[in-house]
Amino acid sequence: MKLNNLRKKLGDIDRRLLAVVKDRQNLSHEIGGLKREAGLGTRDYHQETQVVERGRAMAAELGLSPRMVEELLLVLIRASLTVQEQDRVSATGEGSGKRVLVIGGAGKMGLWMARFLASQGYSVEIADPEGPVEGFDHVTDWKNSTLDHDVIVVAAPLHISNEILMALAERRPPGLVFDVGSLKSPLRAGLQALTKNGVRVASVHPMFGPTTKLLSGRHVIFINLGHEEAVAQAREIFSPTMATLLEMDLDNHDRLIAYVLGLSHALNVIFLTALADSGETAPRLANISSTTFDAQLAVAGSVAQDNPYLYFEIQTLNEYGSQSLDALAASVKRFLSVVKNEDKEGFRELMERGELYFADLAKGTKPSELG
Repeated sequence: MKLNNLRKKLGDIDRRLLAVVKDRQNLSHEIGGLKREAGLGTRDYHQETQVVERGRAMAAELGLSPRMVEELLLVLIRASLTVQEQDRVSATGEGSGKRVLVIGGAGKMGLWMARFLASQGYSVEIADPEGPVEGFDHVTDWKNSTLDHDVIVVAAPLHISNEILMALAERRPPGLVFDVGSLKSPLRAGLQALTKNGVRVASVHPMFGPTTKLLSGRHVIFINLGHEEAVAQAREIFSPTMATLLEMDLDNHDRLIAYVLGLSHALNVIFLTALADSGETAPRLANISSTTFDAQLAVAGSVAQDNPYLYFEIQTLNEYGSQSLDALAASVKRFLSVVKNEDKEGFRELMERGELYFADLAKGTKPSELG
């Protein structure tokens, strides 16, 4: 049948295409090695721009959609950067001969940290009540450990992490201690106790989830608790990556996180709750969806599939959390008032104010995929 023959030809083309992608990935390994030898950074925005512009020009010559070619090349660029970043992290060997204990390492973010540290040559041990994790040495109860590790990472849920930090403060371990919690104010007492007892302590917030592979464009926040050496050592762990490393104090962190995480999570949970309570089935809405609806649904859907207990902690344990929620409630009230009163100018003002805010935001955003 002609249709089957044509589909077979498509399959053959796909196979050849993937073989070429494999060749491109192999070249990325080599290019990454040469960059390291020359002391160059992993990412070169100028080169990426040239690659995409060249691709768009070739697309025009071949009668292809320039947008489609650009999107394809950006996927390939990110894949190449992921390979090069992982190679650089491994080649740095920051952790060679050093031991790490990850308390809570069986959790999603704890396991990400364990794997990330292991890729740098650290000998990683995991202590978690969930039991052993394949590929890592298991510590049944960290409280019975000597705690003579070079680094101790606390990656437990927030409501437990403060107790762990307090207990560590009593033991005064000699190595670097840091948590990776999404909030810091619930950990204030534990972090202060470690500082008071002379422990090398910092606090870290990786601003990404456990499925992240490429750290380019991601942020890692470091809370300076008064021990400069501890912050420098914690930063060194992430320095081989392309993540943007930021420092701030504890209170500013949680004040900002109330909006960055708290507000965005709340919006998406409320959006999905309104849909679930609407009586309209998801397939019915999907059949007539718009671009805006699809984009919002995709973000909200990813939130819905995440850990509800973590999200609950982010909403309830932040000392500054009420600020963003009060702002959200006031904004909804104002929006309803404008709509119910058929206030056309008021509605325009709301949207224009948002447009101005977004314009200011865009001026300070991180570089796009093309720099």
